[in-house]
Amino acid sequence: MGDTLTLALGVLTVGAVGLGAWRRWHPASFWYGVGFPSRAALVYLTWRHVASGCGLTRHRRRWRWTLDAVPIVGPAARGAATVVEQKRRVRRVDVERAPRLGVLRPTRLGWRMRVRLHDGQVPADYERAAEGIAHAWRVHSVRVVDVRPGVVTLWATMRDPLTTVTVTPETGELLTVRPGKLENGADWVINLRTVPHWLIAGATQSGKSNLANAVIKGLAPQPVALVGFDLKGGVEFTPYAPRLSALATTRAECVALLGDLVAELEERMVLCREAGARNVWTLPEGLRPVPVVLLVDEVAELFLMADKSEKDQVAKTATALLRVAQLGRAFGVHLIVCGQRIGSDLGPGVTALRAQLSGRVCHRVNDPETASMTLGDLNPAALEAARAIPAETPGVCVTAGQDGTWHRARSVYVSEAQAEQAARDHAHLTPDWSAVVGSAPVTRPAVPEAA
Repeated sequence: MGDTLTLALGVLTVGAVGLGAWRRWHPASFWYGVGFPSRAALVYLTWRHVASGCGLTRHRRRWRWTLDAVPIVGPAARGAATVVEQKRRVRRVDVERAPRLGVLRPTRLGWRMRVRLHDGQVPADYERAAEGIAHAWRVHSVRVVDVRPGVVTLWATMRDPLTTVTVTPETGELLTVRPGKLENGADWVINLRTVPHWLIAGATQSGKSNLANAVIKGLAPQPVALVGFDLKGGVEFTPYAPRLSALATTRAECVALLGDLVAELEERMVLCREAGARNVWTLPEGLRPVPVVLLVDEVAELFLMADKSEKDQVAKTATALLRVAQLGRAFGVHLIVCGQRIGSDLGPGVTALRAQLSGRVCHRVNDPETASMTLGDLNPAALEAARAIPAETPGVCVTAGQDGTWHRARSVYVSEAQAEQAARDHAHLTPDWSAVVGSAPVTRPAVPEAA
């Protein structure tokens, strides 16, 4: 008996040590081989109780066999104990039914599963219950990531993949950058050919400048013309001057550059019309003009007025910027507009421009209106997630883009030195502004010498 017990304890010890080593040295295969099957069993066994606790069940009338207890007193022994006789009957009773679960499919960080909605349910019911489901299953988060008629897909994540982000912004594809990671573990990819214009909001120290560094580092090795609007006196974009075809540091310079871009858009329209093309991407490669990416550092400075004398200049800026946003997609001109604060009090020009910027990124902001202007017209749940971003997580944001859904994301850390080095390394790819717009050259800032 003692030898058997010792052998059993030894086998259990070796098994536990082996599982621990497996999990430590090869966590991916451990998750698919051991972790996910045990979690799947837990989900299926507890789903009925979890759905009931989260208010997702429905009561249905069903035929069931029931037992009726009929008390009978024995005739031969009056006053004796009561005898209970059970009679089986068929009757309709209320039965609590949980939504039907589909097959659980593993992911690197958790699993996803389809859930068939009960009659009268909507996806918002599951979005409200997501936090309760996450606590019940002891996971980091549960999100509704896909909606089809009568079906939603829940994505459960075991741990937060945004704690550490290690990716390279360069993708090797034209007008595509990889600034970070999404909360489901996938790469966060910004494709300007799919979503041509982006609005990026964020307070100081929220990660907005770091995201701009990642975008510049990702676009620097590509054959595109980068243009900067930096109304902070040029302190943000001047270090990247080797890779900028033009840089405006005052509103007057911005108006001049926007005028050049509008004229260039009109020339590209004529070119496409004469070639019978709907956009520049259907032109022969030899005729295709160079793409232009315009980066605006602080959009509020373009619309603020100190007195009425600036009213005409602000109106010209707003009109030209809106025309570029409306016409740029088909003709290879793209906008990335950043701002600490974006509100309706800046004027109707900001609201009209915002409607053209279909890509949205919202970091931690200081006022609710900026979050509402950035994400409020997309999804209320995204707005709540943006407001919940803590101050100690710079780079974390809520993004909505090409797939029509919103995600929590985090940009990879790209220091200013790394972005400046990328600008210097690829300075030979910088197109001359006069060649880009076919007009008089715009004065470029002095290129700082390499350290």
